[in-house]
Amino acid sequence: MSFWAVSRGLTPPSKVVPMLNPNQRQFLEDEVRYREKLKLMARGDAMEEVYVRKQETVDDPLELDKHDSFYQTTKSLLVLFQIMGVMPIHRNPPVKDLPRTGYSWTSKQVMWAVFIYTCQTTIVVLVLRERVKKFVTSPDKRFDEAIYNVIFISLLFTNFLLPVASWRHGPQVAIFKNMWTNYQYKFFKTTGSPIVFPNLYPLTWTLCVFSWLLSIAINLSQYFLQPDFRLWYTFAYYPIIAMLNCFCSLWYINCNAFGTASRALSDALQTTIRGEKPAQKLTEYRHLWVDLSHMMQQLGRAYSNMYGMYCLVIFFTTIIATYGSISEIIDHGATYKEVGLFVIVFYCMGLLYIICNEAHYASRKVGLDFQTKLLNINLTAVDAATQKEVEMLLVAINKNPPIMNLDGYANINRELITTNISFMATYLVVLLQFKITEQRRIGQTQP
Repeated sequence: MSFWAVSRGLTPPSKVVPMLNPNQRQFLEDEVRYREKLKLMARGDAMEEVYVRKQETVDDPLELDKHDSFYQTTKSLLVLFQIMGVMPIHRNPPVKDLPRTGYSWTSKQVMWAVFIYTCQTTIVVLVLRERVKKFVTSPDKRFDEAIYNVIFISLLFTNFLLPVASWRHGPQVAIFKNMWTNYQYKFFKTTGSPIVFPNLYPLTWTLCVFSWLLSIAINLSQYFLQPDFRLWYTFAYYPIIAMLNCFCSLWYINCNAFGTASRALSDALQTTIRGEKPAQKLTEYRHLWVDLSHMMQQLGRAYSNMYGMYCLVIFFTTIIATYGSISEIIDHGATYKEVGLFVIVFYCMGLLYIICNEAHYASRKVGLDFQTKLLNINLTAVDAATQKEVEMLLVAINKNPPIMNLDGYANINRELITTNISFMATYLVVLLQFKITEQRRIGQTQP
């Protein structure tokens, strides 16, 4: 092509620069540095300024357990998930070459989950049959009672999605747990200090207890506010509402842990910068930060189906409950039944706000805040190798944005809250227009 262009007096085309992903770029840079190091060794020159990425080694499982403070502090929530049959992952014995957390369809945790799910489904089917029977055979009931039936029938269907939305992603959840285990030990070997999660142990226990207490309170409030809501119905909804609360707690704990790990890495980096020739450590810190960003992406991938179902249930329930309460207030005025609907609305929107807000803060702490501290480093006071490492770390942050994504379905951030609210407002306006039009038509037909 170049010969053809030159023979005709044209400018030869420039060389096409290949586009590399961050892992390919790191591999290429390490290969180039390794060749430079070999040349320096062959000449007998000094090679302190040439660094290559360390080879991955198989860590001692006992050492992994010793430094796995995240598992120890959040073990109560994992055990609660196992008891409820929501996520039957298990801890493997400390054997070399065996991941510390595993998932197997033949494990005793899965067998227990199947047993609990069978018992729970039996109760759900009985309550669902009663709900559908009342919904079909009582067409003359008030509109708010029909809305209640629709809402609680939709909540019961989440029970049937549990094996598909949660159990099927068990291997991905095990990968995420192992990433946390390996990351903490790698952090300790690199920085010399462990990641400390202050107050995470009592917080996890508190959230476990609070999740069930909140479920009991919500169900009992519906029992007292609805005349046709029998007490034995609540036994079908206790584990479903508690499961939603526990998943919200799980998301909050992981987002809090990401912020703590990012802050610990930032503090270690600033301490290293003040030392002599910190370039080699910065190379390892860059790999630690990339691993942290990959863990955030794995969190969304592991729980994508469950949190996707979570958002759909919140969206549907909020629209139906809001429309039902406003419609009944227009028709018959405010009653205690409408208070029950508003309790459901505030509960659902509260869950959505916590999930989106915590994801926003985690992404900001790992991404923007960490990047800001890097940009505040005085590069004129460090050597050339350190300057290059800081620039490469900034490039890695730019190429690996710490985004909480549900496996490509949606990004979890504050924008999701405003998007949902705008969609809800649009649907509510359309439904209320039909309601007002129907009222006018009825008013015109009456003498």
